Amino acid sequence: MTKQELALEVIDRLKKEYPDAGCTLDYNEAWKLLVSVRLAAQCTDARVNVVVEKLYETYPDVDALAAAPVEKIEEIVKPCGLGHSKARDISACMKILRDQYKGQVPENFDELLKLPGVGRKSANLIMGDVFGKPAIVTDTHCIRLVNRIGLVEGIKEPKKVEMALWKLIPPEEGSDFCHRLVFHGRDVCTARTKPHCERCCLNDLCEKNGTDGGRDR
Repeated sequence: MTKQELALEVIDRLKKEYPDAGCTLDYNEAWKLLVSVRLAAQCTDARVNVVVEKLYETYPDVDALAAAPVEKIEEIVKPCGLGHSKARDISACMKILRDQYKGQVPENFDELLKLPGVGRKSANLIMGDVFGKPAIVTDTHCIRLVNRIGLVEGIKEPKKVEMALWKLIPPEEGSDFCHRLVFHGRDVCTARTKPHCERCCLNDLCEKNGTDGGRDR
């Protein structure tokens, strides 16, 4: 089995296991996902979802958040950790959206990367979830699982993992594939405990589990 064949089999099995998997950050507008994904750095999505309720109640649109004093934003987002830097980035980002994009989130990957606090992971998440474009989000779950499964070998740098997966994952599958890896990584192929290989739908394919699915080297 080639890596491309392995990738397609993994995609198929995860689809069956997590048919409704999607982004676990709550949002109903593009700019809110932009805010939430910045807050999610070194913080759980569950906590972010609670914190942003007050943030959006106080500042309900891009203009309001752009006009808000950074220290007021920081007071609200502090429970997410790194409050000062996150508040600064959110404020600067909202000002750019207001002043340069008429309050809209740009639908261009390179333009997203120019926004304060937005890296490749965040830009890919927005491209995939908001705009329905091909995207591969290399968060910690994705990096850990694709290494364990054997889709990549010993690659931990997010951008390098992303580039390797672009060669294996059909573009239209990338975004949902990465969401399913998050669900699988939280529930089964865990990081802080022993992985639950006995109930893993990829058990017979996984390189870490001592099998390689007959893969060609």
